[in-house]
Amino acid sequence: MPSRASLTFDHAIQDAVDLVNHFDKLNTQPPPPENEVLKRASLVMALAALETYFEDRLVEAVDSLCGGGDSSAQTRFMRDSLANDLKYFHTPSADRVRPLFQKYLGLDITDSWKWNMMEPSGARNELNKLAKKRGDIAHRSGRPANGVPAKHAVSRDDLRRHIHFIRSLVVATDAVLAEPG
Repeated sequence: MPSRASLTFDHAIQDAVDLVNHFDKLNTQPPPPENEVLKRASLVMALAALETYFEDRLVEAVDSLCGGGDSSAQTRFMRDSLANDLKYFHTPSADRVRPLFQKYLGLDITDSWKWNMMEPSGARNELNKLAKKRGDIAHRSGRPANGVPAKHAVSRDDLRRHIHFIRSLVVATDAVLAEPG
């Protein structure tokens, strides 16, 4: 059964997919430069959906560990500590995800990021690259300067691969957290 966090993610990632679809509908040859913003926005939205997934999924797992109430001081401390840590999470890189899951669940969640032709180390590297690219786009725009030809910050094919990769991370993370244990 999918987690509540993954159901929320499925809804949120659709914004990134919709932006790619809008880009495709508006695309002509040669593509108008102003349409490139849709691809950059799509990547930002995809990483935002992943960030929210990791936050929600960790809260969900901690709630499951702590049980229904806030009766004990330890439970309140754990939930309050997690809420405080999540205020500073912001970037869903492997280097930020791993320590949070280790701290609250005693689990290196990144070790579960394995599927088809992807190994955990490759998934960690790929996520770190995507998080950096998202940061560059969000904080430095990635918009080409007027009249200066430049490589696009995000290609359409790369974007579709990135969204697929992000979805695969969610599936792998949810699968390991759903295991009894």
